[in-house]
Amino acid sequence: MGSQHELPADRSYSKPLGIRFLEYIKKAKLSYESHQAIVLIVTFFAYASYHATRKTTSIVKSALDPQSSDVGLKFPWRITYLSAPAESKGLSWVLGDGWAPFNGSDGTALLGQLDVAFLSVYALGMYFSGHMGDRMNLRIFLTVGMVGTGLFTSLFGAGYWAKIHSFYYYLIVQMIAGLFQSTGWPSVVAVVGKWFGKKKRGLIMGIWNAHTSVGNITGSLIASALLSYGWGWSFVVPGLLIAFMGLVVFFFLPVSPESVGANREEDEVDSLRKSEEEEGVTEPLLGSNTELKEKAVGFIEAWKIPGVAPFAFCLFFAKLVAYTFLYWLPYYISHTAIEGKYLSNEAAGNLSTFFDIGGVLGGILAGHISDRLDARAITAATFMYCAIPALYFYRSYGHVSVVMNVALMFICGMFVNGPYALITTAVSADLGTHSSLKGSSKALATVTAIIDGTGSVGAAIGPFLTGYISAESWSSVFTMLMGAALVAGLLLTRLVVAEVAARISESRSQGGSQTGSEAPELDV
Repeated sequence: MGSQHELPADRSYSKPLGIRFLEYIKKAKLSYESHQAIVLIVTFFAYASYHATRKTTSIVKSALDPQSSDVGLKFPWRITYLSAPAESKGLSWVLGDGWAPFNGSDGTALLGQLDVAFLSVYALGMYFSGHMGDRMNLRIFLTVGMVGTGLFTSLFGAGYWAKIHSFYYYLIVQMIAGLFQSTGWPSVVAVVGKWFGKKKRGLIMGIWNAHTSVGNITGSLIASALLSYGWGWSFVVPGLLIAFMGLVVFFFLPVSPESVGANREEDEVDSLRKSEEEEGVTEPLLGSNTELKEKAVGFIEAWKIPGVAPFAFCLFFAKLVAYTFLYWLPYYISHTAIEGKYLSNEAAGNLSTFFDIGGVLGGILAGHISDRLDARAITAATFMYCAIPALYFYRSYGHVSVVMNVALMFICGMFVNGPYALITTAVSADLGTHSSLKGSSKALATVTAIIDGTGSVGAAIGPFLTGYISAESWSSVFTMLMGAALVAGLLLTRLVVAEVAARISESRSQGGSQTGSEAPELDV
């Protein structure tokens, strides 16, 4: 039958698609910039899918613990006032009775407990994920996290069809989902950190970090659009989406220049170095000048890197503010009269996306400004201080009109998410490559996990406290958020002073060199 002659061809196609793809791009001699583009695109959509699944809970909250509304806001942002439409009676689970056990008098508190359970496990898992991410194949690690996230996000939604009303079912599912979610951020930052140096890192990562807001917007729109078909779909569809993206990561993500034979030192002349290995599993996370036998930096040692602790605790309060908006903004909008009218659940979910749109601009601006000034702390602190009046005006005047609400929400998103994006991306990458590490460069995922893990503790506390405080007064919630923004800025004071002093010294040094005398090189 000639089958013996066909065996070599069959054997060549027996390799996984991902391995064949990596072998193909090695042979294709793509430029270093082309590899960077692939990495940015794949990791962008990968982490956007993480946030899309994370956002669905905030959209569905108003369906689980509802309040009747007499206004609906339909895409694209047209306002329609409703007066008890007949069809709403058939959707009483959305606009009427809610879903037990969240539709009782303690429903808001129970939803807050789900948030804190998810985020607490997420924060704890972040520390372990960073530790593991510096020691294993990031492509496999990220894929497992994404598929696991998709599975348990879908299981939460399955409670709708299974008619599950046990609070502990949803609590356990959320906690396991939080554990899988913790694999995402250290992994994607570590991968991007391998491919990009410090030059223009703030701007590049500021643009790349738009995946957070894009994911939030996508999750909001998908969950809002599917809410009328049954709130379970609002979880299942994003769950399937992230599982699919996990497969894309597994098959197509080159986790390091070494894994595709790219030579970092020769990329400017578009040449590639052939790699004899099929998998780039255990290469160092940073730089081509590092060696494969380097030991990963320990957890305590990473904490001692200058700047890690101040930025980590700053992010604690910054994420407290950001995640309170992430989990409670649609609920707040639907329970606050705008022009004397209440918005529907779907309307509130759609409207809340303007906060994330503002966050995209804020992240890009923060990254660009910090690059131009070479001052990460000054930029982050300034944005946090500007967030205080923005929060005050949104609470005080957001109810005046929909236009006013959108404008103030956009500004809040810009100032709240700007420093959040900067610290979790460029700052983490900078500190993961800090000169104090000397020969040990395998620290990027660990440092990223420490900073974002500490921030995630604040992210858990903010929504948890909001669940209780909002029952008494939303004004008190905003007071808490403004206080957190103030503390976040103050925590960077020492670094801000150091950056200002460095800029002054540089300007004096440059001024001295212009007079003809050579200024000594500063060791800042």
